[in-house]
Amino acid sequence: MSEILRELLRVSEKAANIARACRQQEALFQLLIEEKKEGEKNKKFTVDFKTLADVLVQEVIKQNMENKFPGLEKNIFGEESNEFTNDLGEKITIKLCSTEEETAQLLSKVLNGNKSAAEALAKVVHQDVAFADPALDSIVINIPQDLIGIWVDPIDSTYQYIKGSADTQSNQGIFPSGLQCVTILIGVYDIQTGVPLMGVINQPFVSRDLNTLRWKGQCYWGLSYMGTNIHSLEHAICKRNGSEKRTENSSPESEASAFSAVISTSEKESIKAALARVCGDRIFRAAGAGYKSLCVVQGLVDIYIFSEDTTFKWDSCAAHAILRAMGGGMVDMKECLERNPDSGLDLPQLLYHRENQGAAGVDRWANKGGLIAYRSRERLETFLSLLVQHLAPLETQA
Repeated sequence: MSEILRELLRVSEKAANIARACRQQEALFQLLIEEKKEGEKNKKFTVDFKTLADVLVQEVIKQNMENKFPGLEKNIFGEESNEFTNDLGEKITIKLCSTEEETAQLLSKVLNGNKSAAEALAKVVHQDVAFADPALDSIVINIPQDLIGIWVDPIDSTYQYIKGSADTQSNQGIFPSGLQCVTILIGVYDIQTGVPLMGVINQPFVSRDLNTLRWKGQCYWGLSYMGTNIHSLEHAICKRNGSEKRTENSSPESEASAFSAVISTSEKESIKAALARVCGDRIFRAAGAGYKSLCVVQGLVDIYIFSEDTTFKWDSCAAHAILRAMGGGMVDMKECLERNPDSGLDLPQLLYHRENQGAAGVDRWANKGGLIAYRSRERLETFLSLLVQHLAPLETQA
């Protein structure tokens, strides 16, 4: 259903405009500055602004999709609740009203009467956005609407978004922190099988005009359904294939040294030590689960690996769908390390339709076994065999 993908791209750009406006418009930026000072909720306002920005982006995505595809909203799930209670004890549900003025009035209640901020936010929320990609015109995919679910992470890497560093230097194209690590993630999955079908990653802060100080972003997408695989990086992949093929006849030693991975700063020491033996110095640290996955999508690294259970379905679904369209995927790390490669069993791909049994709250949707994102199954198999070899002696020592 390329029409749904087209609309997801458009609403992701609208969401990116909201994220950029909150950094660039003075009335809104002042709220972010207050957040930065304390590292906690600003007591001048009814809700912390980072949460309001998250919720607004999420509701814009949900309500725009519902307007275009009636009935779809019941299958759109996100990280944030859209209800707030203000200082008067009023419960306020954040939503897009029919007019800009009505939305501004609603937001003003939440922002404790800050009219200028509410009006600035309402204006960008109601601005129409045109977004097109000619590559989508060549496909017509019919996925029954009642078979799809959508996971939304409205602003991934919220801490980097609030902190707002614009001058972080990249390491071989990978940003360890800063606004470049902020992403908007929208993943579509089959509600019967849990398999990811379509994904959109919008990176609102990619480059900044030094004169106007305004940011430009970049959008990535992929679709994988019934034998059709198409994604926004096809041309870049074709150009890069020549250099990749030159390593096909290399020795296992040179193959190992060619591996690269992106990890979280909070990764376990045992995993980091094993990775150092597999990847050498080609290990990069970066903020944001969405951004680290995007580094794999872009081909900046072979692998994104995370052993903890603190990423969730909304963090991984979008990138997983894009990687699937590219011939890659996203697997459960724990199951991969326990899997016998000679068993003939398929790789344990992450699925998105079932919650974790016995879990409560957001843990119901956690990626409990950690994850590994990859672009090439063959490369993943080689990587896993090397990782297991180097983890075994470390675990014995422990």
